[in-house]
Parts: sequence; structure tokens; C-alpha cells
Amino acid sequence: MQITPSSVAIVTGGASGIGRAIARAFVAAGGQVLIADLSPDVHTVAADIGTASWEGDCSSLSGIEEMVAKAEADLGPVDFFFANAGIVGPPGLGEDEDAWDAVIDINTRQHVRAAKVMVPKWQERGGGYFVSTASAAGLLTQLGQLSYSVTKHATVGFAEWLNIAYGDEGIRCSVLCPQGVNTPLLNGGATADSDKDRQANQAVTTAGRVLEPEEVAQAVLDAIEAETFLILPHPEVLDMYRMKGSDYDRWLRGMRRYQKKLAEGND
Repeated sequence: MQITPSSVAIVTGGASGIGRAIARAFVAAGGQVLIADLSPDVHTVAADIGTASWEGDCSSLSGIEEMVAKAEADLGPVDFFFANAGIVGPPGLGEDEDAWDAVIDINTRQHVRAAKVMVPKWQERGGGYFVSTASAAGLLTQLGQLSYSVTKHATVGFAEWLNIAYGDEGIRCSVLCPQGVNTPLLNGGATADSDKDRQANQAVTTAGRVLEPEEVAQAVLDAIEAETFLILPHPEVLDMYRMKGSDYDRWLRGMRRYQKKLAEGND
């Protein structure tokens, strides 16, 4: 799907990291963007890029409805929705329910709620494009990070369902599954208080090259043009995913060995 001067996009989690890079790349490609984020920094980022901004809860249904209304009023009908906002969340089983509710809302239900708002609009207009930011963790699991892995798996599953359910109506859907990216979300794990958070960070940073957000954003735009469902800025993720599918038990044993190795290195 081509980006044109009349193309309008919403990017959630757009004040930093991958979201900011996608917004900048979309504008550079000729489109218009509303950047949405819970952080007030979103206004500074939008002013720097030269586009619209909205500060609020990107995961609630009321927040998404308000965000979409703002984009329509300021820029016009929304053609692309990048559900990119995300958090790390509880690392293990023993965390409180409120923390679980938050990570499920932001990492997974944000996507469901955004599609609930956008799909009827796109059905009326004859098309649109939904891009879910998941993670390689949604395909391969993230050592040391239970809630992140669970919600990213759910995000991949939802994107797959959305693609199948509405693809024949001109509604496109892709899912972004990068590995290590130089963002605050990844880098915060290196100095976290939790052993599991630090282990999760190390599992990612030692598995392959850590990309810059701009490299990921370019991969996203290339995938949109080609209408490719699975966006893998790290090609090696596909090799690991194939290995997992070819012998699940062997892959699980290997992951346990890797987990043990990381734990021993942190002793």
C-alpha cells in the first residue's frame, strides 16, 4: 500500500523509540501523522517532526476514540494505524493483578480496541492498514519476562486473525517482530532492580545485533509497500522460528540451557 501526501496515520507510543522513528519515516515518505503517547514529550517530538500530537491513554477505548477523532479533525480520515505503544510488565508469576491488567491492556487490548474503532471506518472507505508492534518474543518467547512474552504472543495471534478476517475487504494487517532495538524499553532492563529484568535484557542483547529504531522503521515502510504480514528486521529470527517449529521439544531444551547460562553469568 502506497503512502501518498493524503495518507494519514496514527502512531501510538510515538514519543520515543520505534514509534518516533516510524512517525518520522512516514512523514519523510510524504504522509501525515498524529503521534500519540501518554508522555507529554509527544508534543515536543511532534513539533520537531512537523506533525500533529495527542497526549493520553492509547490503550483505553475512550482514549482511542478521542485520539482518532483528533486525527480526523486535524488531518483527515485515518488510513494507517500503528499500534506501537508497549510496556515490559511483570517478569514472573508472583506479581499483582493490577500490573497484569496494565500490561494486557497496553500490549494486547490496545490493538483489539484500536481495530474495533478503525475496522468499521475502513470497511466504509474500502480499505486501510493496521500495523501491530509485537516482538520476536511473540514468536520465540522472552527469557525472564513472562507478561511480555504472553502479551506479545497474543498480539501476533490477533494480527494474524485480523489479516485473515478482513484481508479480502481491502484491510491490510502486518505485525512487527524485532529482536533487540536501541530503545528506552530495552535499555531500561540493563540497570533494572529485578534479576529477571536484567536477564531478559541480556538474553536479547547477546542474541544478535541491536538495531537502531530508524532501521526498524524502514523495514516497516518497506513491508507496508509490499503488504508483507510478518515484519522481521532481524532476519535471523525467521531461522530461529523455523527451528522452533521443526522440533519444539529440542527448542525448549535449548532455551532452558540458554536460561541457565545467563543465570550463571549473573551470579
